[in-house]
Amino acid sequence: MKKLAAHLSLILISAIFLVPLLCILSTSLKGSEQIYSASFEWIPDPIHWSNFTVAISKISFLRSLLNTVYLAIFNIAGVIIASSLAAYAFAALEWRGRELVFMITLATIMLPDMVLMVPQFTLFKQLGWYGTMLPLIVPYFCGLPFYIFLLRQFFLSIPKDLADSARIDGATEFQIWKDIYLPLAKPALMVVGLFQFLITWNDLLKPSIFLTDENKYTLSLALQQYQSKLGGAEWGPLMASVLLMIIPVLILFLITQKYFVRGIAMSGLRES
Repeated sequence: MKKLAAHLSLILISAIFLVPLLCILSTSLKGSEQIYSASFEWIPDPIHWSNFTVAISKISFLRSLLNTVYLAIFNIAGVIIASSLAAYAFAALEWRGRELVFMITLATIMLPDMVLMVPQFTLFKQLGWYGTMLPLIVPYFCGLPFYIFLLRQFFLSIPKDLADSARIDGATEFQIWKDIYLPLAKPALMVVGLFQFLITWNDLLKPSIFLTDENKYTLSLALQQYQSKLGGAEWGPLMASVLLMIIPVLILFLITQKYFVRGIAMSGLRES
């Protein structure tokens, strides 16, 4: 009975998340007359596959997709390199004031993004980066505190004897980080990469602030601008675009699911 109750609870929770997704799928296959009809149909008849064609053309879907993928690749590379270097310094190196600096780094997690937007906008405009993709790329090459914490916890679970043996053999700290810690931390790095991919893929606030050229719009910004131009929305093509935007995330999560769960679990093995 306990297992049955647990499974029923999980099914109910899953349904809460699946119903909106099914509504998006159903709407993306409907024409305007079916969408605004008084009776709701899960499976429309006829099916309007043309919504996907309209979405790809009117919303410049392919161009926005390439822009988003471009940003995601650079952002993932930036946070993995910078955050893993900082995490290695906090976990494997002994230096004065390490714990204090680490606590200050963690404290910055409490700062909401909205508080940082105005000083970031002022800084990037003075640097001449306003209207380019640099404000959406460069900050991630400085690392993020949550990823630093996550990777530090994972690095603490790696035996220090491996690093000590490498030092005896003449390896530099950079070589130890690159050849020992990074290969062993693949599950945690996969978690960081997946988190950052989701953040970049769904981000609307920063692109809407820093991007002014339509040719550089990301998917989320292109969808928002498309809806604003209509003063409402052509819900069929819009939901088709949303569905096309969701599919890569679902595929990526299904591929990396075991690494994601393993990385989260192993990152909490050590507390300090």
